[in-house]
Amino acid sequence: MAERSLFMSPLAGLIWRRLALGLFTLFFVTVLVFLATEVLPGDAARVVLGRAANETSLEALRQQLHLNAPVLVRYGHWLFDLCTGSLGASLVNGQPVSNLIAPRIDSVMSVLTLILAALPEFVVGIGLILLLATLVVQWLPPVSMITPGTSVWARPRILVLPVATLILVIFPYIFRMTRTTMIDVLDSEYMEMAALKGLPRWRLVLVHALPNAVSPTIQVMALTFAYLAGGTVMIEYVFGYAGLGQGLMNAIEARDIPVIQAIVLLLAAFYVLLNVAADVASILVTPRLRGGGAWRAA
Repeated sequence: MAERSLFMSPLAGLIWRRLALGLFTLFFVTVLVFLATEVLPGDAARVVLGRAANETSLEALRQQLHLNAPVLVRYGHWLFDLCTGSLGASLVNGQPVSNLIAPRIDSVMSVLTLILAALPEFVVGIGLILLLATLVVQWLPPVSMITPGTSVWARPRILVLPVATLILVIFPYIFRMTRTTMIDVLDSEYMEMAALKGLPRWRLVLVHALPNAVSPTIQVMALTFAYLAGGTVMIEYVFGYAGLGQGLMNAIEARDIPVIQAIVLLLAAFYVLLNVAADVASILVTPRLRGGGAWRAA
């Protein structure tokens, strides 16, 4: 019932409507972008081949690029490629468009995650409150207070802002670790050998690089999750949420020894389980560790 009420809540309906509006907006943008490029002056085939190109070469290139096809046909081909994840190839150098814009996006993401990592937790939380609960829009409750004896799942909306804050706080570390390890793995000799054998790019990244790069990321995720278990006192204070962090602080102030012992033991068990799970996951996802060499060495 809780899951059903979550998906049928007013917040879920608002999210679905926003998603539908966003998709329609993107579709409208594709139409505008395509029409704007259509009215650009000049001949794309002549720009690619140069002024000295003869008409036969120009016509062959137009056929190859579907420049002679009707506008609706060309738009349909372009939209289909977008929906299948293909951005096409550059007319200037023939390289995939994704290879040309990916480094620029990577630089922007690196700067944004660095800025986000430098912000304290309470600044991120207050920013989300101003953005989504008070000044800009009032979509979510600014505090997460619940009536004693009531389950938090009875009002799932109160969890959105605290959870979003925690995700934004830990995301930069996981992202930067994943990016760094992937760069190191992709620059390794065995990856160069796999590329020389003609393996497709997606197989190089997903099958060969990612399994060997994900192990350090798992360790970082375990550390961040361990932090989330008890290091969220500031987030709980900002949103007025009664969590373990505040519970431990209140118990310490009141010298409530049984409560202190229970919470500390619970957090310690959580830390131990996270470390064990991270070690097992690292072994399972790393090919060179699955062979058993690491176990025999241990």
